[in-house]
Amino acid sequence: MNTVLNISSYKFVPLPDAPALRETLLARALRRDLKGTILLAEEGINLFLAGPAEDVRGFITELQTDPRFADIAPKESWSDTRPFRKMLVKVKGEIIRMNYPTIRPAEGRAPAVAPATVKRWLDQGHDDAGRPVVTLDTRNDFEVDAGTFEGAIDWRITKFTEFPQAVLDHKAELEGKTVVSFCTGGIRCEKAAILMQEMGLDHVVQLEGGILKYFEETDGSHYRGSCFVFDERRAVDADLAANPGAVSSPS
Repeated sequence: MNTVLNISSYKFVPLPDAPALRETLLARALRRDLKGTILLAEEGINLFLAGPAEDVRGFITELQTDPRFADIAPKESWSDTRPFRKMLVKVKGEIIRMNYPTIRPAEGRAPAVAPATVKRWLDQGHDDAGRPVVTLDTRNDFEVDAGTFEGAIDWRITKFTEFPQAVLDHKAELEGKTVVSFCTGGIRCEKAAILMQEMGLDHVVQLEGGILKYFEETDGSHYRGSCFVFDERRAVDADLAANPGAVSSPS
């Protein structure tokens, strides 16, 4: 029986007090005996937590008392064991490393499109303005190998810091199309979409909530395979059930 609640969430929001916030959040998580990782940076928060539902949801409720996190909405899944062994809270330079300092997501995000809308666009082959739609996978190559959208653009990057150069190399291929950037939970595709806008691409959107939210809110149409996740579940299928045999370790 799956009794462990796993959540993931992030938010780009200025956190000038990240070091002090680290101590507060670590104490709260340890008090509730949660396992996982919370990353804090000046640009925001990125968290992955697991534990009994009451404790995980209680932690989020307490986090939401801070106005900066009032609208944070974690994605949930269930497992029979905890996919994390420790509870870590770290302060980093970025909550998702791109090494592109002009990108400041908290100052304005790229348009987000709901999973149901993306599914409808893929069903009909174009967006609501009649432009052809392409999906762009912003994840690492070994993640893509576990599963991705049919026909998705895959630049075979090995780490997210390679993404800016990949855009420069392939920008002409994206002109005149609606580009739907996607990733596991939304954080990389949000940052990627902002970058592409800054580089002059006019019709870039992000898949709201990433693949995991697409699985939650649609029947998984147009997606083939599993979704790699960075915990001991290894991968999840469209029903969000763990499928550890779907992937092999990256070389």
